[in-house]
Amino acid sequence: MLQSLIDVILPVFLVVAAGYIATQRTLFTPVQIDGLMKFTQSFAIPCLLFSAIANLDLSASFDPKLLISFYTGAAICFAVGLMGARLIFKRDWEDCVAIGFCCLFSNSVLLGLPITERAFGPDNLTGNYAIIAFHSPFCYGLGITAMEIVRNRGGGGLKTVKSVLTAMFKNVLILGIALGFAFNLSGLIVPEAVDAALQLLIRAALPTALFALGGVLVQYRPEGDLRIIAFVCFIVLMLHPAIVWTLGTSLDLQQDLFRSGVLNAAMATGFNGYIFANMYGRAKRVAASSVLIATAASVLTVWFWLLVLS
Repeated sequence: MLQSLIDVILPVFLVVAAGYIATQRTLFTPVQIDGLMKFTQSFAIPCLLFSAIANLDLSASFDPKLLISFYTGAAICFAVGLMGARLIFKRDWEDCVAIGFCCLFSNSVLLGLPITERAFGPDNLTGNYAIIAFHSPFCYGLGITAMEIVRNRGGGGLKTVKSVLTAMFKNVLILGIALGFAFNLSGLIVPEAVDAALQLLIRAALPTALFALGGVLVQYRPEGDLRIIAFVCFIVLMLHPAIVWTLGTSLDLQQDLFRSGVLNAAMATGFNGYIFANMYGRAKRVAASSVLIATAASVLTVWFWLLVLS
């Protein structure tokens, strides 16, 4: 099992390392890395989210107890991360929201799906897909709302609501998700030529995003932030799955969904943690380093949770 985890996680590190080395040796400039980030954030990843949700079977073994267990845990981790960043590490409120988002967003696609499949087989992914269907809308909805509230503090309730709605509908990731739901629920079919174009963009999304993350890490090294990065990693890798375990047990969640919920909660901070921080220009060094260090640490922590679930 440990070799399986390494086989899943090591390729991620190799792509990140390629971006880091290429940027460190000036084969790519910071401006070019920013361009790659813009491409993934504004085009490729929204296409990935649209296609995934448009083709997802939303009715397959839908169980509210799974979503309650997973997303209650996610919301608690967001609150703990936000308040911990404020009270323990004395960061300003905008940084706190970005740090809280890193504690909220698990890597349910890049790591959650392959690890669950390797651990329990391809017939035990129903819970994973149910979580993925609501993951980005829930996390971005919560994160954007919190960020716009702190950015508009003192500006009045109506102004804050307007800012939240504006930010949500200007976010191309949210638009991609919403459009995917529209196609899914209406039964519309993406034309073949359009789908072929989407697949070209989708294939570039994750490797380009990981390569760009490596380039970003050259600019945002973790000096001075190691304590708060460790704080984020503990919340993501240990607190979230512990909460899902407790809630799933108390709600008597069926075994395959229970295992999917705990394992997805145990995944490292997703790349969207950095995308959110980059979107607002807050706590980018903490976010980038948390993605990398939590992914490395997850080799051991996911092994622990698999032993607990066995």
